[in-house]
Amino acid sequence: MIPSQRALFDLPREVTYFNAAYMGPMPKLAAQAGADSYAKKQQPWRFNVQEDFFDVPETFRSQAAQLYGSTGDDIAIVPAASYGLATAALNLVPDEGTDILVLDEQFPSNIYVWRTLGQACGARVKTVSRSDNQSWTEAMLGAISPRTSIVACPQVHWADGGMLDLPAVSEAARMQGAALVLDLTQSLGVLPFDLHAIQPDFAVSACYKWLLGPYTLGALYVDLQHQSGEALEENWIVRDRAEDFARLVDYADDYAVGARRFDMGERSGFQLVPAANACLAQILDWGPDKISQTLLAKTTAIAEAVAPLGLRDSTPDRAPHYLCLSLPDTAPADLVKRLGARDIHVSQRGDRLRVTPHLYNDETDTDRFVDALKAELL
Repeated sequence: MIPSQRALFDLPREVTYFNAAYMGPMPKLAAQAGADSYAKKQQPWRFNVQEDFFDVPETFRSQAAQLYGSTGDDIAIVPAASYGLATAALNLVPDEGTDILVLDEQFPSNIYVWRTLGQACGARVKTVSRSDNQSWTEAMLGAISPRTSIVACPQVHWADGGMLDLPAVSEAARMQGAALVLDLTQSLGVLPFDLHAIQPDFAVSACYKWLLGPYTLGALYVDLQHQSGEALEENWIVRDRAEDFARLVDYADDYAVGARRFDMGERSGFQLVPAANACLAQILDWGPDKISQTLLAKTTAIAEAVAPLGLRDSTPDRAPHYLCLSLPDTAPADLVKRLGARDIHVSQRGDRLRVTPHLYNDETDTDRFVDALKAELL
């Protein structure tokens, strides 16, 4: 169990932040790394070509690879999960009449791209729903069939916190010859990821939620079989010998090795990448296994504390770091706003209150949350 890490974050004692699934607070050291880089931009002669354009992004690539269980050569630097999903869609061609499987109420970025691909290829986007007592894994396994060409899903559903057994989903997809594309934005860095067991074709995560990093940065895993595929854009820095600024117009036909061809333009992200590197280093130091175990204890304690108030933890196979509580019928429609006025920050998704703590939360936060709910619900 990891003790409270509140001192590493700029969280006033009077604020209870249970909303990491919306946006993770950046640690102080990471914010300082970004500020230092902004200061350098005021004096651009201080930039070092090898270090700032190449070495710092490679550190990001290698640290993200550790969370995936891959090597740096398998990672592309992208600006958003949608960019990574679009890269996947560009390199997958489903047969006409086949099914692209998605989850009911899946995050929009992991829906629109498949609708567009399906229309272009004559494939159908099929939505997989679950019953109240059914897990997302059971629903997905029941939907995979010989017609399935792509399974596009998260590891954790963003709205209800239900977790998918990705090794089981992967095995079922492979048996039908289907590709597996994952959006790990609500799980990477806080849940262990078994690359060997899951073997996705593509997997992407934005940095600004559970990776605690800056907005407009993400990491895309690309399986070896797709690393010679087509990129969304052509930019100079992903080509062979790009380090030699004096010879940039000696145009290179070859790309840099691995998944680097899929990097976004201006991937060096002078203000973003140094901050993200500090965040990834901290997460790797804590370890996703220990983070997951610690947050399971926190969410379990919260669920037990609010149960007498009529809030139910009813999601089958919910993720350890997620708590989506069914509200009683008497709950005010503006409950989230009322809690916010008390400096208690959560989200509402449908008829569920989404409570997502992290390592900066402690028992005082839980007590404040329970007391506020009592005041608003009783």
